[in-house]
Amino acid sequence: MLKSLLLSITLLLPLQLSADSSLSFGDDSIAMLPAGAEASLMVADPTSGKTLYQHDADILRPPASVLKLITALAARLQLGADFRFNTDIEMKDGDVIFRFGGDPSLRRDDIRKLVNKLKGETSLIRGNIYLNGATFDHFELADGLPWDNLGVCYSAPSSSISLDDNCAVAKMVFTDNNSRNLGFEISRDAPIQIIDKLELTDGLEKRYCKFRLQADNTNQYTLGGCLGRHKIPRFLNFAIQNTELYAADVIRRELKHAGIELQGKIIRNDRASGQIIGRQQSAALPELLDEMLKDSDNLIADNLLKMIGYSYFDEAGGFDNGVAAVKAVLKEQAGIDLANAALADGSGLSRNNRVSAQQVMAVLQYIHDHPELGLVEAMAQSGRSGTLRYRHSLYIDSLKGRVRGKTGTLYGTYNIAGIMSTAAGKPLLFVQMVTNYHHPDYHRHEKREIRAFERQFYKAIHAAK
Repeated sequence: MLKSLLLSITLLLPLQLSADSSLSFGDDSIAMLPAGAEASLMVADPTSGKTLYQHDADILRPPASVLKLITALAARLQLGADFRFNTDIEMKDGDVIFRFGGDPSLRRDDIRKLVNKLKGETSLIRGNIYLNGATFDHFELADGLPWDNLGVCYSAPSSSISLDDNCAVAKMVFTDNNSRNLGFEISRDAPIQIIDKLELTDGLEKRYCKFRLQADNTNQYTLGGCLGRHKIPRFLNFAIQNTELYAADVIRRELKHAGIELQGKIIRNDRASGQIIGRQQSAALPELLDEMLKDSDNLIADNLLKMIGYSYFDEAGGFDNGVAAVKAVLKEQAGIDLANAALADGSGLSRNNRVSAQQVMAVLQYIHDHPELGLVEAMAQSGRSGTLRYRHSLYIDSLKGRVRGKTGTLYGTYNIAGIMSTAAGKPLLFVQMVTNYHHPDYHRHEKREIRAFERQFYKAIHAAK
């Protein structure tokens, strides 16, 4: 109780920005924060480099998706603006090789284009098809991922063999309101299997019986627990668990579509190589970073982390060497020291990540000072784009279009970091890292409180002179 009281008193103090300007929190908004919540806050003038306000800015906290700012800067510095992911199709003797390079934007239509290149060479594959995924190592899940989220698409595995966002979508149709009959329509006939063990309930779900999803290594998904019956369909997103199996199934279907006979098998072989007969390239890095930052795309972020490791160390990219490479690149090329930061991935999804507001601010300062990188424009914009388009605390006329930033949300964590144009037209950098934020009446009050907290904070920054 004493700790939370001291926190509240500290946050209520004005944030001194200049001799004639202050930034303060309203008593009512701060009082709404539940006991036990912690905050690291920082505001800086990027023109002078002066820190205008900080509270617990040196404390390591979960960054959530704010970590993507670190990944984006490292990728831009190490890989360069012209970087693209490559996916090749090769031939050697009677074998065909699909060389996957970790492209997080690769789609089934791209596989079809590569197969059509193959069609121009042969209609019969007497040998095997090899899936070469040597660009990344075989470890597709970062340390610190909660098991109960692994079946949903924002936790899709980071793999060199990435296809269709490593995600399958199914429409769940309630075929009979008087029984428990369900129908599933899988988008594009994705090669997954759904097992229905749901208990359908009328109206609201049972209080202690939640919807559950369990996935296995054969891309089979079991739905259990309770779910309220609805008149309109629900859409479910399933993270692909076995990326090799999924890619192999898609390739088989595309071979059949193209009229190509395969006499052998489809096998993972990271040493297979041949003559390139076709190549599919991703968009250039700036376009990938724009999607990653605006929409908070986890797969792009984690695959870029691994590619940074691959590029820097000239070995198969992974989470471990990716993290080491990011720290080295930022230290060597930007003078940013992340030595004491605990990083586990590039997306911020891992619960093991810890960074400080000061470290995030150093990244923001560098991004601001180097507009040629294009990373300010790649961030979401309040009221207009990405994850800030409908951010309630910033969705007011005075703040629309004035904030460029990156959000980050995990259970109990609410973060934003970016740059704001004040009412006087002055740019200010800010970092908000709120953690251990919980309320006993979760469904009714939690979002309302954090929205009030944020609104007071950003109104005060906006009013600074």
